[in-house]
Amino acid sequence: MQNMIEIQHLEKSFGTLRVLKDINLQVSQGEVITVIGASGSGKSTMLRCINLLEEPDSGAILLDGRDLCDLSTDVCALRQRIGMVFQTFNLFNNKNVLDNCTLALTSIKKMNRAEAERIAIEQLTRVGMKDFIHADSRTLSGGQKQRVAIARALCMNPEIMLFDEPTSALDPEIVGEVLDVMKQLAKAGMTMVVVTHEMQFAKEVSDRVVFMDQGIILEEGTPDQLFANPQQERTRSFLKRYLTN
Repeated sequence: MQNMIEIQHLEKSFGTLRVLKDINLQVSQGEVITVIGASGSGKSTMLRCINLLEEPDSGAILLDGRDLCDLSTDVCALRQRIGMVFQTFNLFNNKNVLDNCTLALTSIKKMNRAEAERIAIEQLTRVGMKDFIHADSRTLSGGQKQRVAIARALCMNPEIMLFDEPTSALDPEIVGEVLDVMKQLAKAGMTMVVVTHEMQFAKEVSDRVVFMDQGIILEEGTPDQLFANPQQERTRSFLKRYLTN
């Protein structure tokens, strides 16, 4: 399969804290990669570097062979190709559900209102939120907000979706409704990189699982390889609470 994203020797520090240390990773078109590891291992920082929400200190991030870190990169155009879903939803509370989803289409893609609404309703229907298109965003549950956030990202017709711990801010009983939407995207062939603590999701949906520890990719493999037969002691220690005999 063709590499859609290729990370080469990525480094990132915050002050004296070296957060990412020589990260190398390839993401093929249509592949679902989950990134796991303890808090502070660099997972979210790596994800945020991919769409330049964090600026790498060195290394390269290639999208279809083009280095995103090149000074000539049009960051706005880049973010239309890479959708991102955050753990805290980031909806505009002063806008209803439909307006949250049409804003980028009308302001960035300069689409007329009718066409923007058609696309937004299509994507809201896809994530099970059609009945809420005129709802005040503040009245939604956490799971509903996250599904709207996913629909909003999908409205831009991205080539790859990044998920930064999308269920970590949700009550346990509504985590499933968001994971179900993500599973549907995976089945539809969406290229996805998912930072998550949901190990069952990683087992069921991933093509590859990446384990990060202290700023490095310590181990990666298929779910069967990494969960059933981890090679590194640190990986085994991290997974111990999840593995069942």
